[in-house]
Amino acid sequence: MSIERFEDLEIWQEARSFCKHVFTITSKEKFKSDFRFRDQMRSSSGSVMDNVAEGFGRGGNKEFLQFLYIAKGSCNECRSQGFRAFDYEYITEQELGFILEKTESISKKITALINYLKKDLNRGTKY
Repeated sequence: MSIERFEDLEIWQEARSFCKHVFTITSKEKFKSDFRFRDQMRSSSGSVMDNVAEGFGRGGNKEFLQFLYIAKGSCNECRSQGFRAFDYEYITEQELGFILEKTESISKKITALINYLKKDLNRGTKY
């Protein structure tokens, strides 16, 4: 059975959940007043799910791959921002651990999907 909607992708679902979590932690008192950093972290976490969705909708594996690489980059960006947030004492060690666990999980799943799609680049309506 093929997946017809990006919402059915496990990667997108996990990225969505992670994005919601990032929104919650960046709404905390210390974090929410650092507007630029708060918005940057929210943006990078949202970029993961958004690029998976956009790539899926492009109609071919080659473009989907391009957007998956961008999503993976955004995932790593958010991971790095987690360290920065911890260093600034905006988040706890437990919250950092969650960010690191989730970004690693999402990144591994993106890599697995990339490797799967690379096996047949001629799938989709657009090559």
